[in-house]
Order: sequence, then structure tokens, then C-alpha cells
Amino acid sequence: MDSAGQDINLNSPNKGLLPDAMMDVPVDTVGAAQTPAAEGLTEAEEEELRAELSKVEEEIVTLRQVLAAKERHCGELRRKLGLSALEGLKQNLTRSWHDVQGSPAYKKTQETLSQAGQKTSAALSTVGSAISRKLGDMRNSATFKSLEDRVGTIKSKVVGGRENGSDGLPSPAGSGDKPLPGHEPF
Repeated sequence: MDSAGQDINLNSPNKGLLPDAMMDVPVDTVGAAQTPAAEGLTEAEEEELRAELSKVEEEIVTLRQVLAAKERHCGELRRKLGLSALEGLKQNLTRSWHDVQGSPAYKKTQETLSQAGQKTSAALSTVGSAISRKLGDMRNSATFKSLEDRVGTIKSKVVGGRENGSDGLPSPAGSGDKPLPGHEPF
């Protein structure tokens, strides 16, 4: 498994680590030895480059082991401090949100939305006062006054009968055995 094909999870405590079985696998130097030397290199230069390559490969393996040990130590410290992956994610989101709020694009958008809100509020206020004025005009119109008078008359007829002690409706309790007019008894 080559490192380019690995799934890299940056929040993983094992990020960038190769399995232990892969740590001790040297880079293919046999295939390199079988390829012909680059043109223009002497045998001494080629040998020197091979020695340097071997040394660099050993350093890479050592660095991977040191990094793995550091990652394990970091994970242990996080565990002892009670820092979970969720807590780290929460801190990252909080930090990112503060970064976004400080960005010029966010500030410009906030200003634009604030202005739009103010203009919308003013427009709704204007519409509301126009509707209020129109309703006031309508209430003072002859048609509304006529309708109001009719409703008042009907109301006084209905309420007026109740004020006199009679609601204008026959009472089933006061009628004795007499059925209501137009209604047959059960």
C-alpha cells in the first residue's frame, strides 16, 4: 500500500501512520540496482548516490517511527485531559466561525442584510400606515355607515329582547307540555 493511496483523516490520532508491518519494509533498491545507471555517471558517482539514497531511506523510516511515537503520546495526553475528538471538532468550528465573522465578505454581507432589513421595515411601515388610512377612509364612507347602521339595528333587536327579560325565543321549560310551534314532540 503506497502512501498516495492512503485515506488521510486529519482528526485521527493515527493520521499519516503506516501499519507496523509496513514500517520496516525498505524501498525497492533491488529494482533500482537492476536499472542501468543514468548516462554520464561514473561508477563512483553511482555508488555515492546509492549510499546517499540508502541513508535517506533509513532517515525516513526513523522519522516515521518518531512521528508514530509522538502521535501516540499526543493521543495519550488528549485522553488524560479528557479532550475527545468531538471537543476538538467543537473548538475547530468555534474558531472557524470567529474567522468567518472577521472576514471582509461576512462584514459586507452583514451590512447589506442590515440595510435590506431597514428598508424592508420602512416599506412595511409605509404599507401598514397606507392600509390603516384606507380602512379609516372606508369606515367613514357612506356604505360602511349604512352597513354599520343595519348591523346596529339587528343587534338592538336581538339584544333588546333579552334586556326585557325575554330573549324572544320560547322556553322549553316554561311551556309545560305544549310543543314548540311548528315542531312535533318526539
